[in-house]
Amino acid sequence: MTLGDNGNAVIFKMEEKSKRLPDFLQSVNLKYVKLGYHYLITHFFTLFLIPIFILLFAEAMQINPKDVYELWHHYLIRHNLVCVVISGVCVIMGLTTYIMSWPRSVYLVDYACYRPPSRFQVSTHQYLERCRGYGDLDDSLMEFQHKIVKQSGLGDETSFPETFHNPPSKPTNTMALAREETEQVMFGALDILFSTTSVKPKDVGILVVNSSLFNPTPSLSAMIVNKYKLRGNIKSFNLGGMGCSAGVISVDIAKDLLQVHRNTYAIVVSTENITHGSYYGRNKSMMLPNCLFRVGGAAMLLSNKSKDKRLAKYKLAHVVRTHHGSDDKAFKCVYQDQDEAGKIGVSLSKDVMATAGSALKINVTTLGPLVLPISEQLLFLTTLVIKKLFNLKVKPYIPDFKLAFEHFCIHAGGRGVIDEMEKNLDLLPIHVEASRSTLHRFGNTSSSSIWYELAYIEAKGRMNKNDRVWQIALGSGFKCNSAVWVALKNVKPSTNKCCPWGDCIDKYPVQTSGKQA
Repeated sequence: MTLGDNGNAVIFKMEEKSKRLPDFLQSVNLKYVKLGYHYLITHFFTLFLIPIFILLFAEAMQINPKDVYELWHHYLIRHNLVCVVISGVCVIMGLTTYIMSWPRSVYLVDYACYRPPSRFQVSTHQYLERCRGYGDLDDSLMEFQHKIVKQSGLGDETSFPETFHNPPSKPTNTMALAREETEQVMFGALDILFSTTSVKPKDVGILVVNSSLFNPTPSLSAMIVNKYKLRGNIKSFNLGGMGCSAGVISVDIAKDLLQVHRNTYAIVVSTENITHGSYYGRNKSMMLPNCLFRVGGAAMLLSNKSKDKRLAKYKLAHVVRTHHGSDDKAFKCVYQDQDEAGKIGVSLSKDVMATAGSALKINVTTLGPLVLPISEQLLFLTTLVIKKLFNLKVKPYIPDFKLAFEHFCIHAGGRGVIDEMEKNLDLLPIHVEASRSTLHRFGNTSSSSIWYELAYIEAKGRMNKNDRVWQIALGSGFKCNSAVWVALKNVKPSTNKCCPWGDCIDKYPVQTSGKQA
């Protein structure tokens, strides 16, 4: 679990209302626009060559066989046949090499989100009563937590691990208990994934696991290899300390590996550990994870096999990663440390919202040229060039990302940041409905929250063929990462076993005080 992302918005929204997410679309750095266009032109060159080859092929098909014979007999044989053959071989080898270097398509065959058993659910009242049971918190600290929980956007069905339900006198954060929680989450999601896809564990060639704060030895990836007896030459990776945006990073790593290894399946597992990451001190900024983070995890099956295109749900279109860690303030704004009593927690600085806005601006600016329609790009570039070159006070044109995406999965880190993303990107309530509902039903599940949101959209029956999905997550470091998926078919709602929303989708969206939760 990292606080790295957006749950922090709640405390600043209450105590420092002036500190809001900056309007990052009003200030654009030209070099990141250029970076996005560099990505676009790189792929455009390939698309530009395809019609040329088609035209050449069409012209060749129209040549009379007699003309070919005359060319061969009177020119090639009479002249330097060896040079012609060598040239032809070089051209064929060059074309073959070029075609083989094309990026392979990466498909999301399916995914599964862990649904905690109902006995793990904890209401707001139960959570506060349990905190009071520890005996170390005075009235002011209890009141602080009460405000955080009440205004966080979380409902009364979010889940804590089994250790939370034990009497306070028993140990709650031992290594054994932390392992038990992680095994329940990871294996629970993977069991569903293997059963629904019919893919055998031995068929998996790549494994990427991310968990920010809990990194035991052997690693979490080794735990999965041992549990499912994955093959000995599997390419396994374990990511730690990378915050709530690590889920997109894991997908990016799997994508790159699938470009190298042919006909391969990749498993990505995104989770966090509440048992190990809970804070038991009195520092207010370090109490936020306890108030916002809940049990959750997701497992994804990716493939580069062409035959899986007809079975897969989505195709990966783009991944754009932004790392703001070179800036000292950004690096320290979400920081794991010890409090005055020596208890470990994750602290937040006052710069966290400004840092989030800066990282978002860079990421969105880079992503824009890859996904926005030409009409939006021309309007955006025109106003940007006029402002930069002529130094005129022209109001920047705000691109309409609703023209680029049908669905938005904004990391459910806290109500405050979801509100600000809705405002800055000029989204409609339905576009952030999945994020708000996920926060209400499951809480902040860290890097896996964007998958609960995708499952929500599917459960509502809204995912149609060729729909585009934007997953965006923020994390410590400071990082902002985006993944863009394209639906390959009309995705039908999953059964109760496979869908975490199976037993409650009809309750959402929840209306509270005239707004969605």
